[in-house]
Amino acid sequence: MPFANFKFPEGIIDAARKEEIIHRTTAMFVEYFGEGVRPYTMVLVEEVTDGGWGRADETLTLEKMGISSTSLK
Repeated sequence: MPFANFKFPEGIIDAARKEEIIHRTTAMFVEYFGEGVRPYTMVLVEEVTDGGWGRADETLTLEKMGISSTSLK
C-alpha cells in the first residue's frame, strides 16, 4: 500500500490545499505504480503545533524562520 505522510506547521494550509496534496500525491502513486494502487493509497496530511518540530537538533518555529502563518495561506 503506497503511503505518504506530510507534516505542516499548524494553520499554514487550508482544507483546499490539503485536498490538493491528497489528489496530487495519489495521482503520482498511480502514475508510478499503476491504477491498481488507487484504492490502497493512503495520504496523511498532519498539522504540527508551531514549535513541535525541528531539524538538525534545533526546535523550529515560524517566527524563527521569519515566516508569517498568514503569508502562507
